[in-house]
Amino acid sequence: MNPKLLSLLQNVPLFQDLSAAELESIAPLFVERKYKKGTIMFFEGDAGDEFFLIQSGVVKVYRIDNAKEIILALFRDGDFFGEMALIQKGLKRSATAETLEACSMFTLVRSEFYHFLERSPKLCLRLVETTMERLRKANEQIYDLTFLDVRTRTIKVIFRLSEEHGVVKPNGTLINMKLTHQQLANLVGTVRESVTKVLQELQEDQIISIDKKYILIQDPSALHQLAF
Repeated sequence: MNPKLLSLLQNVPLFQDLSAAELESIAPLFVERKYKKGTIMFFEGDAGDEFFLIQSGVVKVYRIDNAKEIILALFRDGDFFGEMALIQKGLKRSATAETLEACSMFTLVRSEFYHFLERSPKLCLRLVETTMERLRKANEQIYDLTFLDVRTRTIKVIFRLSEEHGVVKPNGTLINMKLTHQQLANLVGTVRESVTKVLQELQEDQIISIDKKYILIQDPSALHQLAF
């Protein structure tokens, strides 16, 4: 039994209702894989039958719209993606996934998982809840892109990243992944120059600071007020 995998599973919301015995029975269904930086794990439109659990590294999930990259989500250690592949057979991938760093992952194929799912109503319910929560976040992103100006969208993206990937430090909350201005722009759905302008303003107001592509939220309450 892989102790690293069991530790990961215990901290993933999708599996948190399972007993120790259930976790030990599902763990052997996972396969450990390594990916180099810049690896395309799957393309939008590919057949999807695999779930991914990240042990280490960062993955971006994105779509291409009129030759422009739109980042839908960033995932890192302890995160998972591809859960829709576990629900329905024959689904096509709705986006492309690419590693931003060298990654170590555990993968689970639907055919291996399905028999376990049939025996676990708790896991079925948790899978539906997880999918609905991600749908809610997607709807919020659509609203932001439709109705908010670039400055507010940029601030909301930074705030959301601090909630999802923030590590509390003595001087603020650190977003625990390197982010270029272009990657932030792709998350916001705008051009790099617009995001750079907003970042400069936030730094001048001492709300954030940036060091080696890491963003530190120095004043989380001020950032929240600007975002909402």
